[in-house]
Amino acid sequence: MLIGSQGAAVVLVFNAIDSPLAQPRNAILGNTLSAFVGVATRKVFSDDLTWVAVPLSVSLAILVMDLTRTVHPPGGATSLIAVIGSQKVKDLGWMYVLVPALSGSILLVAAAVLLNNLAGDRSYPKGWLGLAPTRLPRAESQHGKVASPRVVSVV
Repeated sequence: MLIGSQGAAVVLVFNAIDSPLAQPRNAILGNTLSAFVGVATRKVFSDDLTWVAVPLSVSLAILVMDLTRTVHPPGGATSLIAVIGSQKVKDLGWMYVLVPALSGSILLVAAAVLLNNLAGDRSYPKGWLGLAPTRLPRAESQHGKVASPRVVSVV
């Protein structure tokens, strides 16, 4: 079974191979943890409360990935798909975490390792289990105050 978020993961592991977001730890754990969050959110909220479950699942997935330093942007979509996916996806329940999220991520990383390293000028991964930084560095604003790491000052 394929899910849409895997398309975005393919872009990362084949075109952004130097990015911490594309490294195996992030690609596998970020996606799998996000799937878990999505399924849990789906089970807590009924179909009548999908409008609450959708933003909550993605927000919690981002929080979990941030706390575990496994940020992988397609993970947000993986969590979202668990909540609003087809009936076939919803019927998988907790199996969605294993198939397609975990198994698909493992297969994708394996393919990326093989294919990226066949080319002489490419080397993937840059690290397997390392805790690569996934946050933007803090920057000083023009007024000497530390800017938020996710906000860019245009003043």
